[in-house]
Amino acid sequence: MRNTRIGAGICLAVGSLALAAPVAAAAAGPSGEQTIHISPAKASPGSQVTVSTRACGKETYGKGTSVAGGAFHLFAGDRDGVLVGVFDIPAGTRPGIDTVTVKCPPRIKITDTYRIVERAPSGGVDAGFGAPADHGTQLAAGSVLLAAAAAGGVVRLRRRTAETRT
Repeated sequence: MRNTRIGAGICLAVGSLALAAPVAAAAAGPSGEQTIHISPAKASPGSQVTVSTRACGKETYGKGTSVAGGAFHLFAGDRDGVLVGVFDIPAGTRPGIDTVTVKCPPRIKITDTYRIVERAPSGGVDAGFGAPADHGTQLAAGSVLLAAAAAGGVVRLRRRTAETRT
């Protein structure tokens, strides 16, 4: 009975997602909508940004400009009808929103934005405790505590079985 209820719940969830998919696709706009894809959506200074689009149709070349990164070219990508361009964000760029404009012959011009964030941290996360000064002592104390817990568990199990025997 329980498995039947769980199965019914799963079927209802999958069914509602299947019914919502066409609505979401229609809300996204027609397939011919001219858009560009900027990756990553949040880039840091000194990193590389990739721009791709299907808006140019059968064209195999396009030009792009970024306020922060300057001019770049778009060439045919791995997939048919997709143009891809790459540019670098200069190391001294301040965080904010950058605008990218892509132009394709004859009169296609598309603009989109992405965010420039501060440089991502490198290395480990500082938890605030610092490096252990007495690593050996801490390891020994932890081992003693684990051994004591294991011994206590064995004594408890042994006692319990002894009580049930008599």
